[in-house]
Amino acid sequence: MDKPRLIEVENIHHPDSIRRVQADKYEAMKHAYLKILPTIPPGLSGAQILEQVVAHLPEDLFPGGAKAGWWAAAVQLDLEAKGIIKREQTSPIRLYRIVGVFQGD
Repeated sequence: MDKPRLIEVENIHHPDSIRRVQADKYEAMKHAYLKILPTIPPGLSGAQILEQVVAHLPEDLFPGGAKAGWWAAAVQLDLEAKGIIKREQTSPIRLYRIVGVFQGD
């Protein structure tokens, strides 16, 4: 069995820390995340994001949405660190996509 391809991800809260995760799951979640995230503030809460991304995830990678919460958080922190998404300072936090930094714009 082949080892899964890994990708390095960042964390907005730990700028010097790089973590390696499965590329196929990361890319699937990133695609779903950016597909549903609005480009205007205030954006969506974490609960709203998780509720919406599950419908856009491949069943073979996330059967029944399994582990989607962990992957959504990992992608969120990486995209924030890369400046692709931004958080509103609300409670709960809300996230939106920065226009022009994602090819889907």
